[in-house]
Amino acid sequence: MKFVKHKDIVILILWCIMIVSCKSPIGKIGAHNHDAVPLISGYTCCNLRHEGGDDWINELNYVSEPMILFGTPVSVIGYEKNLAHINLNGKLMRLGQDYTREELTLEQYVKRVIVPEDPGKKLVTYPRKIQDAIILGKVMNGMTKEQVIMSVGYPLTQENPDMNAPMWRMWIDSFKEYQLMWDKNGKVKAIIADPVTKSLIVYKPNY
Repeated sequence: MKFVKHKDIVILILWCIMIVSCKSPIGKIGAHNHDAVPLISGYTCCNLRHEGGDDWINELNYVSEPMILFGTPVSVIGYEKNLAHINLNGKLMRLGQDYTREELTLEQYVKRVIVPEDPGKKLVTYPRKIQDAIILGKVMNGMTKEQVIMSVGYPLTQENPDMNAPMWRMWIDSFKEYQLMWDKNGKVKAIIADPVTKSLIVYKPNY
């Protein structure tokens, strides 16, 4: 009869612990402690952009990338470090937190992007020109902060630590910046940018 040595038992126990700790199904990534973050469902808060040909969405809303329309149904199906796996109207994508990690928790970031009520309900209450600008992902004078966010997304917190500042710094790509100047009523009073940038981001109704 063979007896199992004490050393063998210790090795077996350690091996089992390693196997269990390596199991990390989506939504329960133990190493990153996201078990308490809720798997929420709702709608995209605003127009988002994703890397062309890829499933990656983050805080950057560069106009050259494909646009995901505000109000698109979306559900979180799991988490990893600094990202949420989402089902975006039937398409699996990743919502990454690349630029707001110091200012927002992952849960706060996700809840900012995924809202419980369809923003389309607010859209229909806006003036026709504002509606058209938002649908196209552009900005124009007279927009409120809420309307700007719905159209082009939140400003980067690294560049805009104070949302109540009289100016927001925004970007259409890594190099081209435009600035939104706010009046005392919280509406856009001027858009400062070079002519090429303005042609890409500023809405000019033809009616």
